[in-house]
Amino acid sequence: MGATTIRTKKTLVNTVLYTLVILSLIWALLPIVWMVLSSLKTQAGMFTMPPKFFFEPNFDTFKYMFSAEGNFLKFLTNSVIAAVSSTGISLILGSLGGYALARANFKRKKDISFWIISTRMAPIPAVMLPLYLMFSELNLVGSMTGLIFAYTTFNLPFALWMMMVFFKEVPAALEEAAMIDGCSRFQAFVKIAVPTATPGLVATGILCLMFSWNDFLFASVFSGHSSQTIPVAASMLITQQGIAWGQAMATGTVIITPMVIAGLAVRKYLVQGLSMGAVK
Repeated sequence: MGATTIRTKKTLVNTVLYTLVILSLIWALLPIVWMVLSSLKTQAGMFTMPPKFFFEPNFDTFKYMFSAEGNFLKFLTNSVIAAVSSTGISLILGSLGGYALARANFKRKKDISFWIISTRMAPIPAVMLPLYLMFSELNLVGSMTGLIFAYTTFNLPFALWMMMVFFKEVPAALEEAAMIDGCSRFQAFVKIAVPTATPGLVATGILCLMFSWNDFLFASVFSGHSSQTIPVAASMLITQQGIAWGQAMATGTVIITPMVIAGLAVRKYLVQGLSMGAVK
């Protein structure tokens, strides 16, 4: 009787958990699936009732966007350059700084570490005006260089803090053994610490890339006509005449596709990286 009751309770709990997981997945994925399907429909087909989930795909919207008239390829190129450049700079400097904070011993190290991450905690609108004034003096407003630096101001503190945590998980004995064999401190960093912390490096890179790729506020303020990114282009589809639903859905599909592919490609490293330091 007792065993039967326990099995019944366990079955009930599992049923409730699976139901919640399924409902959560539907809640999260349905808007994305709807957007992708709508991007492959005609304007009239998007608003057909009842909605059709099986239909002949229409790629006219994508053809127009990537044509010379649509000019979408320029926005896509700008997004790739800004996101990849900012992520690369943040990973390089963040790895160096994070390693220094993880291995060096000096006064106020914890205070400095907290101050670095606290700059990332500040809301974006709070730093817009100071950055804009500084960038104006340096003639960086409206340029691709200015946009990359703007992204880096938020990505770098995050990358530095994350890499500091990951490098703390790397046994210092490995680097000491390498230095006994003749490696310098920098060689031990490059040949031992960085490869060992690769999952953390990948996880940090993906998160920095996602911020830069999806950002609208920085791009809307610091980019110019020749450096506008995809999120800015998406905002232009909302006009006084109405919303270009076909292009809006296609633009959203283009925005999420690279991040989904990148996440799936490095999911093993992403899980390992985000779980580093979680278990002592």
